[in-house]
Amino acid sequence: MRTYMVFDIGGTYIKFAVMDEEANKLKSGKIPTPKDGLETFLQTICDIVEEYKDTYELQGIALSSPGAVDVKTGIIGGASAIPYLHGGESMTDLLRERTGLLISIENDANCAALAEGWLGAAKEVDYYICIVIGTGIGGSIVINQSVLRGASLHGGEFGYMIMGGEHDKGKDPLQSTWSLSASTNALVREVERERSMAQGSLDGEAVFRLAEAGDPIAQSVIAQFYKRLAIGIYNLQYALDPEKILIGGGISKRREVIEGINRELSLLKDDISTLHIEVEACQFDNDANLLGALFHFLQAVRKK
Repeated sequence: MRTYMVFDIGGTYIKFAVMDEEANKLKSGKIPTPKDGLETFLQTICDIVEEYKDTYELQGIALSSPGAVDVKTGIIGGASAIPYLHGGESMTDLLRERTGLLISIENDANCAALAEGWLGAAKEVDYYICIVIGTGIGGSIVINQSVLRGASLHGGEFGYMIMGGEHDKGKDPLQSTWSLSASTNALVREVERERSMAQGSLDGEAVFRLAEAGDPIAQSVIAQFYKRLAIGIYNLQYALDPEKILIGGGISKRREVIEGINRELSLLKDDISTLHIEVEACQFDNDANLLGALFHFLQAVRKK
């Protein structure tokens, strides 16, 4: 049986799994992400591979990584909670030299999007986008199972869209981006400000609990949150015209969020704007990056 060692590199944990070509997990686990530098990180990856290589017929290593990943060179640009990953040598070259195995690497958001097209909510859809809502807003554009990366590897960075409105007159436009106005982080910060609470007092779950308990401030801010998300999604639909739009991030697991966004999208339809725009939640959650990393590896091998 052909098997693959798959890693999802996160700021807190590295998740790993031995998987077959149908994405079945034969073994899995997670370990804390090393904090003390690249050498420790590389040794950690190699130790896990060493543990399983005699038991399984490993064909290669697939990595999901934060940052602006150049899949051709294996260099990880950008920034993340793991500074030593970025701007250095090729991660694929370093691991290939140490393990002797084929290596692939892909950005974590792109992995999540590829997983949806392979086995999830966008299965058999040729052209779709994933919007990931969290601390900021990011995502991916997928056409025929390939990620549209862009000339500067910024394809899918939807959060940089400027979304200023009447209330932002005189404000620096770069302080009115979609990430700063419609992310989960923006939702939480706005409720804290409106309720005169210290920053860090709430999280997304707490805001929705307040709304469910009848708090008018939380309810009002959430209503604006849905409207701001809908406006950005409307713009993306008309700019990119995908077959399907998927919403990811922890907040997407709340049914009322998807319903709220779709309700606001329906209100944007009129005699001129005639498209029916609707979003769905991503199907995968914790395993999305592992699944997508494996799919990316299989794609890369087939192309070669």
